[in-house]
Amino acid sequence: MRILCLAIWCFFAAACARPSHAMGASDAASLAVEWNETLLDIASEEDGFLTLKGVRAAAMMHIAMHDALSAIDGRYKPYALESAVVNADPVAAAAEAAFRVAIDQYSDQRDALAALRDKWLASVPDGAAKSAGVEAGEAAANAMMQKRAGDGWDGEAEYRWHPMAPGVYAEFNEHSGTPEGFIFGAGWAQAKGFALTSPDQFRAPPPPDIKSDAYMRAYNEVKEVGRFQSMTRTADQTHLALWWKDFAEDSHNRLARDLALRENLDLTQSSRLFALVNMNIFDAYVSVFDNKFFYNHWRPYTAIRWAANDENPDTEPELTWTNTHRHTYAFPSYPSAHGAACAAAMTAFEDVFGDDYAFTMRTPMVDIAGPMSGKIEMHPQERSFDRFSDAAEECGLSRVYLGIHFRYDSVEGIQLGSKVGRNVVDHYLTKSVRD
Repeated sequence: MRILCLAIWCFFAAACARPSHAMGASDAASLAVEWNETLLDIASEEDGFLTLKGVRAAAMMHIAMHDALSAIDGRYKPYALESAVVNADPVAAAAEAAFRVAIDQYSDQRDALAALRDKWLASVPDGAAKSAGVEAGEAAANAMMQKRAGDGWDGEAEYRWHPMAPGVYAEFNEHSGTPEGFIFGAGWAQAKGFALTSPDQFRAPPPPDIKSDAYMRAYNEVKEVGRFQSMTRTADQTHLALWWKDFAEDSHNRLARDLALRENLDLTQSSRLFALVNMNIFDAYVSVFDNKFFYNHWRPYTAIRWAANDENPDTEPELTWTNTHRHTYAFPSYPSAHGAACAAAMTAFEDVFGDDYAFTMRTPMVDIAGPMSGKIEMHPQERSFDRFSDAAEECGLSRVYLGIHFRYDSVEGIQLGSKVGRNVVDHYLTKSVRD
């Protein structure tokens, strides 16, 4: 009996010795999850992810959170804040870091962001540890914002249109729904990446020659399986084509939130996961748009309608052809940006969980056609995968069935995104020697 009483006394003594704000792993992950969802909802509402602002802000916010936490527990190497902090509360540090970056990017949302910050700070008892945590969070946010100042995320670049010729990108404003002479994303090719040494660090090989058999095969494939109301595309191919329309900023952050909670990641692990996902997506866009404007390759919509002039006798034109998407994005085709962004993001998940990991993704709604075309519900909303690399491949190839990319666009986009993603996870936010 004395031993039992002593054991009970020790249990309660240990419980009382723990800080009153101690949280389980899933509770801690919810802090990072809530900040991620809040910021991306704000970003989506502001510009629909049609600029780099949202994914850049998410990467900065989560890196700042990661750096503040790394300064406290030392498990992972920091990105921008080179200091160590002792006796600081991690919840206060992460909440303050998130708030400082988010309010810098979305100052018109101050009230909502302050309320979220104050909610989490209220869970921390007042005292020296809380104050030290707030200071660490502010320092991490300031270091992050200073490091990304002048990174050119919103820069513009002049695009020179070329005469119509085989393989050359051409305007199709009647299909893109954009003003005459408009082209999207030229400035993205000149932005500074989070891990890239330069936008052209990963140069893709050139696309197939228009007169080649490889081009002919890709042409005939997308002409059939990517056409509107195709008779050869399967029901599952149609579903995955539409289901993967959601931009990676939205779909892959949603997956990260689901897995952070499912796997009971702690606050540091969750912040690192979100940081890697968004760094990878940002760098993938910079790299792929650099490649797009370097090669200036045409889209299937142009290629199929203009095939009588492509000097390839094995490509039959179809003057009224349109794609599953009933829309084509107004920038060059090769390589696929969607394939690159998905593959890069999936590389972050692979780094955290391992590639051999079964999971399910949710995509509740997608655009009817192009941006601002309205939304449709997906039925079913979920697709399941055995490996992250399988999901990356399906994401990239979905654009063939959507009719906006040739297969080689998608394949090279996937390969490029994987290289960009490995460049991030192999060199940044890696395990610390202090761990």
